[in-house]
Amino acid sequence: MWTPATTEAFATYGTLDSGAVAQPVKAPGGVVREFGGLELTTTSTALAGLTDALLYLVNYPFDCAEQVSSRVLAVAALRDVLTAFKAEGLPPAAKIEASVRADLKRLKTLQNWDGGWGFWRWGERSYPYLSIHVAHALARAKAKGYDVPREMLDRARSYLQTIEYRIPSSYGIEVKRVLIAYSLYTLRQLESGNPGRARQLIREAGGVEKLPLEAVAWLYSALQGDAGSAAELAAIRLHTRNRVEETAAAAHYVTSYSDGAHLLLHSDRRADALMLEALIADQPQSDLIPKLVEGLLAHRTAGRWGSTQENAFVLLALDRYFNTYEKVEPDFIARAWLGPQYAGEQRFVGRQTDRQHVDIPMPEVFKVGAGDLVIAKEGKGRLYYRVGMRYAPSDLVLPPSDHGFVVDRVYEGADDPKDVTRDKDGTWRIRAGSRVRVRVTMVAPTRRYHVALVDPLPAGLEPQNPALATTGALPDDPNELQQGGSGRWWWWWRPWYEHQNLRDERVEAFTSMLWEGVHTYTYVALATTPGTFVVPPPKAEEMYHPETFGRGWGAKVIVE
Repeated sequence: MWTPATTEAFATYGTLDSGAVAQPVKAPGGVVREFGGLELTTTSTALAGLTDALLYLVNYPFDCAEQVSSRVLAVAALRDVLTAFKAEGLPPAAKIEASVRADLKRLKTLQNWDGGWGFWRWGERSYPYLSIHVAHALARAKAKGYDVPREMLDRARSYLQTIEYRIPSSYGIEVKRVLIAYSLYTLRQLESGNPGRARQLIREAGGVEKLPLEAVAWLYSALQGDAGSAAELAAIRLHTRNRVEETAAAAHYVTSYSDGAHLLLHSDRRADALMLEALIADQPQSDLIPKLVEGLLAHRTAGRWGSTQENAFVLLALDRYFNTYEKVEPDFIARAWLGPQYAGEQRFVGRQTDRQHVDIPMPEVFKVGAGDLVIAKEGKGRLYYRVGMRYAPSDLVLPPSDHGFVVDRVYEGADDPKDVTRDKDGTWRIRAGSRVRVRVTMVAPTRRYHVALVDPLPAGLEPQNPALATTGALPDDPNELQQGGSGRWWWWWRPWYEHQNLRDERVEAFTSMLWEGVHTYTYVALATTPGTFVVPPPKAEEMYHPETFGRGWGAKVIVE
């Protein structure tokens, strides 16, 4: 006999540099006591597997000024991190150093008489964003000890100081303000900061809330340390806190432009990275910092981010994170107690990316009832921890619940609408032998990572797998036909999921990245067995952070 229970999870995350922390724990009520329990996960680093991101830039096949300067930024940023972790697969240090010298030489040959840069050759029109970006790379390389010709730096500095005269009149006001903000940020890197102009830019826009988020992030860094900018910094702190989207594990920002984003090589990940770097410098104790790191790492595909711009800025921010929080090589013991009971310990020595797990079964949690989970660290380094509770409610017919997703499910007659009806009390009635279209709707209020959508089946239904020859042709979905889901524009309507499984008792759909919005998943099932069945609710969750989840209604299904 199989009990169609639904699982749930909640978790909290934290860091510990010294001493101990106590997390109150209480055994949940109304749950199956044989399932789940308390989970403690610990690690000594928030950074892991950055080698692929650097190799992507080192081996990038094109050599325009943007790509070359982004490579210089990445190498300068990751030299400390990857040397500390002794990352495998990297070229020898001497080869990387020679590559940086060659890149700096190429950038020198591409610099125009006005101090700016075009994309491919000397004499090409200087592009404002690109010119600021190359100057930024030169400043970072110099700060890391690379030999950057002084004349090249001086000409770049002069270009940035006159950036407002370099911006074409065809550029929109949003783009212009972002370019000025980036130039002010870079001038500070070149030890030629101008906080007065940064404050003026905020006034011209009518306040920080009227500026694009990337401009705010660059100004956030440009104004730090200036005694005359206290009011502007306070406004930026409030605005950025209000703009963040966060879960228990991760955080990110959403930004957009009404026009001209292509002129800035814009992306949301770059905005996240810029804000992370600014927060580390201004509010190093902020609980958003490790969440932004987690969100950025979750955006990787094949170990890297989507463009040379994203990789460069994210790696710069992670370099700042490493040198602020993880510069000390770990050598510590983490211990845990649940109430009076000793739960276990883990030892972390040297640079490693392993995650250690301690699982406390639910019966042991009930023995304690209510108490503190105490986590203590002895030694040097930073401890990262996750405390989670996984459980299964004993009630088999559950109401909807939104903890990061809204999920709903309906049954429809695939061949004849009369094959499926619904009573006033919510009970579904399905004609035996008919085909049923199951339509699951999932709403994500903001972007989610590594999402699993699972729809349990009542025992009287059997999913029809279109990949099997024995299934035969399935009826078209009228909704998809209305949207134009076939023909030359089919790719506009391609599914949001990357993989699906049609199993005996459930159907699953997965994606590594889910953007905000309404997403629909449909499949066809055959009503094979008459009877009355309890069907658990459909559920969506982040696989690696299951405390971010949502479920629809549980239901009763009668096949007759």
